Amino acid sequence: MFSSDAVLERAAELKAKGVPFVLATVVRSESPTSAKPGAKGIVDAEGRISGWIGGGCAQPAVISVAKKALADGQPRLIRVSPAKGGQVEEGILDFGMTCHSGGTLDIFLEPFAPRPSLLIIGASPVAQALAGLADRTGFDVYAASAGADADLFPGARQVLGATDLSALACGTPDFVIVATQGKRDEPGLEAALATGARYVAFIASERKAAKLRAYLKERGHDSQRVDAVVSPAGVEIGAVTPEEIALSVLAGVVKARREGGAVGESAPALRAAIAGPGTPDLSAANARAAGSAIDPVCGMSVEIATAECRSLHDGILYYFCCAGCQHRFEKGPEPYVTNHGK
Repeated sequence: MFSSDAVLERAAELKAKGVPFVLATVVRSESPTSAKPGAKGIVDAEGRISGWIGGGCAQPAVISVAKKALADGQPRLIRVSPAKGGQVEEGILDFGMTCHSGGTLDIFLEPFAPRPSLLIIGASPVAQALAGLADRTGFDVYAASAGADADLFPGARQVLGATDLSALACGTPDFVIVATQGKRDEPGLEAALATGARYVAFIASERKAAKLRAYLKERGHDSQRVDAVVSPAGVEIGAVTPEEIALSVLAGVVKARREGGAVGESAPALRAAIAGPGTPDLSAANARAAGSAIDPVCGMSVEIATAECRSLHDGILYYFCCAGCQHRFEKGPEPYVTNHGK
């Protein structure tokens, strides 16, 4: 078991290496609980916990919420308590527990993730303005354009003098903006699609974007990926100058980032293909498709991949947060099956 100091030291190491994680801290407890205020743990992207933030009833809730926090970058405050369903202060996510020990834990989950990467293709005035804004807004900026050099993009981590992106240091970028603005639009878009980035935006009018989408499809590019290109790029603010247009484009990127995904607003088909169907049905009958299930006894969300307690009833596999819930279910499953459906 890690001490709090050891957890903080490990967190500093992971942050320095650019490894995403969530720092979980117990901020309040009501006895009896095994974890006390100040207890800390690290949750990695796979849901593994290092440190101590409570026993078997607290951990599934922490893991589930930590993954969501990593996805959208937003911290959360959760409460794990046997009194689930009572009055809870605004801003607290309430989770029930059925552990024999009882007690209540309030746990603050703070995500830490590497700066997202933004690739700008093109060397137009908007591209140059966007690079400076994005760097100051928390993005690692990369740029590529024929004949470009570092002087055009101060603050960029890497500038490539061509749209051949084989030497791109960040691998697959999180976001790509094509800001060629009439100068080599076609190769710029093809290079953007070739990165495999889930969010690609193109600075152009609707009319030009429509023509270039048709061109890309004729060239054999996947129609879903082509239709997913966000164009016109950005958020409508009545922008006129290159700096204002860059601000608009960056606002669109920030919006996509904070909504927890890097799929364009104009790409419902691709978004569904990447993220899966909308809000999953977490009933027992749909647990396999969802990746997580609801414990039919206590109502807690359980990660299927790591669930140790499970029970087969009428051909359906049910998952439980702890052995206690599994035991209650197996003694008399009918009330729980009726509540959760088959």
